[in-house]
Amino acid sequence: MEQTHEPNANVQAGPATSEAPMKSEYASGKPSKRPLFIIVLLILAGLTGFAGSWAQDYLQGDLRSSTVLNTSKEDGNNVVTPNEESIAAVAKAVSPSVVSILTTTNQVSRLFNQQYQQEGAGTGMIVSSNGYIMTNKHVIDGADKVTVVLPDGKTYENVDVLGSDPLNDVAFLKIRNVSGLPAIVLGDSKTIRIGQSVVAIGNALGQYQNSVTSGIVSGTGRPVTASSDGTANGSTESLTDLIQTDAAINSGNSGGPLLNLKGQVIGINTAIAQDAQSIGFAIPISATKGLLAHVIKTGKVERSYLGVQYMSITPAIKEQYRLPVDKGDYITSDRGNSVQANGPAAKAGVKNGDIITQVNGYNVGEIASVSTLISEYEPGQKVELTVLRDGKELKLTATLGTYQR
Repeated sequence: MEQTHEPNANVQAGPATSEAPMKSEYASGKPSKRPLFIIVLLILAGLTGFAGSWAQDYLQGDLRSSTVLNTSKEDGNNVVTPNEESIAAVAKAVSPSVVSILTTTNQVSRLFNQQYQQEGAGTGMIVSSNGYIMTNKHVIDGADKVTVVLPDGKTYENVDVLGSDPLNDVAFLKIRNVSGLPAIVLGDSKTIRIGQSVVAIGNALGQYQNSVTSGIVSGTGRPVTASSDGTANGSTESLTDLIQTDAAINSGNSGGPLLNLKGQVIGINTAIAQDAQSIGFAIPISATKGLLAHVIKTGKVERSYLGVQYMSITPAIKEQYRLPVDKGDYITSDRGNSVQANGPAAKAGVKNGDIITQVNGYNVGEIASVSTLISEYEPGQKVELTVLRDGKELKLTATLGTYQR
């Protein structure tokens, strides 16, 4: 079993006014002796004239100076920037493949011992035209009934929960007896760039179906301890190699796609940072491909494994163990064997103390960890491992096994 030990104002506008100061009758600071009523009469006369003029304009339907709206003859909404055009195109192309997932869970009240139903909502993606759906494990975990709702409102209640990834927050559903559904297009999360534009689509707050947000990739390889209710009291799961994004991800978005501007899925939206803004996380899509292909091919949720325990190399790990490289996964264990006896890695010749630096040519530690990189492949497939041992680089071939709980 692979295990990682990563260090974890209201502004009110009104007419501008300018009042000319009244000429003072105080040449030397003495008060004027002119009667005050003359000034009052002049003011009243002025107001009467203004009111009469305004009334005449109003009766004639002429409100030129105060109520005519400055309306453009051109529709500015038709001016589309290249970035807007890309986001709109992605939303239009992908939204038909993004579904809402509604769950019902039977509960018993501790206080009155009465049964009640708890409802939940999340998002999923159609991954095959014959009804396979991928979502987050925590979206459907413990549910007694799962319903899938398409963007056009069509509802499917005959949904089977096939199972979930034992090591990741991913689950698979199957709508029975369907065909011709619009399947989503998968991309490659191994080649994403920090700063590249991304789009997230999901059932925001469980009630705003197919909400679209955009942002950038803020970081990669993030370790996160995710909680089901945002507290230490809820069920938690340690996730690694996550994509960090500032595209808004809200409750209900879980299980929806994170997309590049070609409309390809590069991640599964799965978590948000509590007490923070614009920090969301997605599972790299490449970490699900092996399992997904196997599910569609066999109907069984079986993931591949290598059979090693390791520490991902950080500056602290490098210094502590006096390692010769800055990146890679160091095969070691605080307890037990770091290489499973008779496991795929052992059969390939991997030994305790080795450093795996590449999997099929992809750099470990730069792209992802060993566990994430091998997750792109099905059980039974072969991968080439680049191993550093005693200063020498070795090429080993491992046939991946089937993970057993």
